[in-house]
Amino acid sequence: MSATNEKVFISPGRYVQGEGVTARAGHYVSALGKTALLIADDVVWDIAGKELSASLKSEGISFERAVFEGEASNREIDRLVELGRKQQADVVIGFGGGKAIDTAKGVAEKLEAACAVLPTTASTDAPTSALSVIYSDDGEFESYRFYSKNPDLVLVDTGIICKAPPRFLASGIADALATWVEARAAIRANANNMAGGKATLLGATIGEKCEDILFEHAMLAYQANQAQIVTPSFEAVVEANTLLSGLGFESGGLAGAHAIHNGFTALHGEIHDLTHGEKVAYGTMAQLILDQTPQAELEEYLDLYLALGLPVTLKALKLDQASEEDLYRVAEAALKEGESSHNLAYELTPKQIVHAIKAVDVHARAFMEKMGVSE
Repeated sequence: MSATNEKVFISPGRYVQGEGVTARAGHYVSALGKTALLIADDVVWDIAGKELSASLKSEGISFERAVFEGEASNREIDRLVELGRKQQADVVIGFGGGKAIDTAKGVAEKLEAACAVLPTTASTDAPTSALSVIYSDDGEFESYRFYSKNPDLVLVDTGIICKAPPRFLASGIADALATWVEARAAIRANANNMAGGKATLLGATIGEKCEDILFEHAMLAYQANQAQIVTPSFEAVVEANTLLSGLGFESGGLAGAHAIHNGFTALHGEIHDLTHGEKVAYGTMAQLILDQTPQAELEEYLDLYLALGLPVTLKALKLDQASEEDLYRVAEAALKEGESSHNLAYELTPKQIVHAIKAVDVHARAFMEKMGVSE
């Protein structure tokens, strides 16, 4: 918490969203540079690499594709920086999911190059922010890395995103539903946002609007994704997952939900196979319980999470066999110095977090029994 009350709002230079906008990528990237390091894994490249290549070439942009190896780690960033230096890249393009994008942002910062982000899923709010979540090579959360600026370009092709597995959209909805829960808690505590200042009225309003859109459109968008079609509701949810959530968390603030997510990464085993958003969903429920949220509001979240197939029981989280020691490891990691859990208006102990994690399971099971839903 800073001694000043400066308000800070930050955002990407340009955000472009629509069906088929990959065909216009060259037009937008050409304003940033002419020599690109393009970071993408093989799966993403097989899906849309040909179309992106054609668009870049049509605008005279030379590029070298670097294969992303799967983890947003310091080692991976350093490896790709060396490739970019040899190439003398003046723009770095991150093409893929959240970890590829976070890696590209780190590479661009070290190269002092422009940064263009082209997400292929709407599974996280990583694309718009001026930070990366850094993991070890084994996938354990290590730190947040902050940058001097947000990406220069975020280009979101809903025609590609609607073909991604619906699980990714649901994960993005879960990540985005944490936005207002955490931002309002940080604002109550007069805590700093991720940009290093207090939330502006705009930052708070975006976070609140993000939640409104998701509760209104999430299921319609999920069904459209299952049919691989782009509808107005699908466009609205992709924007909420990507732009509104990104601006809302960064300029509003993080709190307990993401800290508990980061604690979960300290555990190995089957939980490691869950997505970022799936773990955040459980963390959001735990924070809502710690915030003394009324039962009716808790059940609104539970109802939507269950409809989207998100984990709200310890069994679904792959932690039904976890020991008490394991849960305390999660809690202690969530309370490390510098973690966003300290943005809450109240002090927490490891025991309180462990009890909140268990309470999510208890309340979810009771709600499921009431609604006649089996696990």
